[in-house]
Amino acid sequence: MPEFDYIIVGGGTSGCVTAWNLVTKHDARVLLLEAGPNDWHPLLRFPSGFIKFLNGSRFLKFYKSVPQKQLFGRVQVVPQGNVLGGGSSVNAQVYQRGRAADWDAWRDYAGNDLWSWETILPHFTRLEANAKFNNEFHGVDGPQKVGDINYISEMSHLYVRAVQELGLPFNPDFNDGNPRGVGFMQVTATRGRRWSTVDGFIRSIIKDKRLTVVTGATATRILLENGRATGIEYLRKGETHRVTAANEVILTAGTFVTPKLLMLSGIGPTDELKRHGIATVVDTPGVGANLQDHHEAPIMAQTKRHLGYYGQDSGFNMLKNGLEYVLTHRGRASSSGTEACSYLVPDDETGDPVIKLYCVPTTAYKDPDVTGVPDVDGFVLNACLLRPSSRGSVRLASADPLADPVIDNNFLGTERDLRYQVAGLRAAREVLATSHLAREVVREIFPGPGVTSDEALAEHARRTVKTNYHPVGTCRMGGESDPMAVVTPELKVRGVEGLRIFDMSVVPQLMSGNTNAPAMAIADRACQLMMAKG
Repeated sequence: MPEFDYIIVGGGTSGCVTAWNLVTKHDARVLLLEAGPNDWHPLLRFPSGFIKFLNGSRFLKFYKSVPQKQLFGRVQVVPQGNVLGGGSSVNAQVYQRGRAADWDAWRDYAGNDLWSWETILPHFTRLEANAKFNNEFHGVDGPQKVGDINYISEMSHLYVRAVQELGLPFNPDFNDGNPRGVGFMQVTATRGRRWSTVDGFIRSIIKDKRLTVVTGATATRILLENGRATGIEYLRKGETHRVTAANEVILTAGTFVTPKLLMLSGIGPTDELKRHGIATVVDTPGVGANLQDHHEAPIMAQTKRHLGYYGQDSGFNMLKNGLEYVLTHRGRASSSGTEACSYLVPDDETGDPVIKLYCVPTTAYKDPDVTGVPDVDGFVLNACLLRPSSRGSVRLASADPLADPVIDNNFLGTERDLRYQVAGLRAAREVLATSHLAREVVREIFPGPGVTSDEALAEHARRTVKTNYHPVGTCRMGGESDPMAVVTPELKVRGVEGLRIFDMSVVPQLMSGNTNAPAMAIADRACQLMMAKG
């Protein structure tokens, strides 16, 4: 069997950073396995291109939840990257880190000082090449390019002014550890072009003999021998392959696939493994538990004039915008459409915002099960719950490694989450009522001005809530006394030597922001801890 120093399972954000780190900093022989294809498609370079993939694409894996009783039996669809670069190749490119307090909470889970805002910030700055900021919170020399959005719609500018009208200050930088106020988001793009983790971390070393990248490779189980991970079995083009690792096997397959792979390999809750005829190697009850995700519910409004992107992705407009982008890397196609947000009311018990309200400058993009919405020009205010208290799970459907896992998102599974989601919708309406927006709006079209009571808004939330594409937590990190911890603070899988997890499944508590930037920093920090022989 071919042998490497390290085998990395999953070529997404975390996997790309890990491979780059081990090859360039530690002279290691690395195999990077990715289930999806290479990132060859031209639309993967367009900041707006990912929108075309949301209705179906080989570059996304469309996971489905079990029917959600609290959501009137709705099945949640959660797209995840299925391409080299993972989410960084197909996301809206938003670069956010969350609050310092989010990271400081890790100290409590770990029971030591290995994880905190103070320890993670140097990894954010080390990896970053920010085109705008050069200060204690930002780096300028790293491989990951970050900058302002190339094109911002008039609608997003109006939204920012409307929120300021309510008294919130303009915030030029949401990444200083205290994201408050309203402003425009920074993105992982440069000169109007997406800059994925493949661009930042893999292309420069793709011809390096120390790195082997294999796409179209679906890991089927971890090879274990005498309590140690020795390699990976994977399927490619119908053939089974086995490869071995001299040092470590590192899982970066993501929040849904990493726990699935552990359970297929006999690492997980004994009852769950027994149900599928899998022999238990290590009884780890926390595998697949603690699933968290940002979720959102909408307020939609019709506008008197064209302010955003409605109708810009079809027909002549699509051709015009595409040509402008190809020739200049500017114009509407150089925006991902997610441009402005605010950390608005309500506050939680600690006085921190629990809702991120962001403006989508079109009414065109909505879930298939959201019906009855007029097809008119306008915009959406999405109220996104930042730190949900609900917890879901990931379980096996069968012992077949090609079967999708059984996912229970459990959105709005607690009264607290439903209460805050309703409060977020009310906050959106406050923004809608400001003079800056009121003079531009014809009417609220969804759910409509007649939906006013807490009960009616709660029903609207349950009928429309959907993922914000940030699942985390199914192999959470924790200290020795935590029975549900899957990995140690050094991100070693408990009970198995030579096996670590460097992806977002290790996150104990969801951070207050998008997850692509945290995935990079976590992987970089994890490499540091591993190479220090932690």
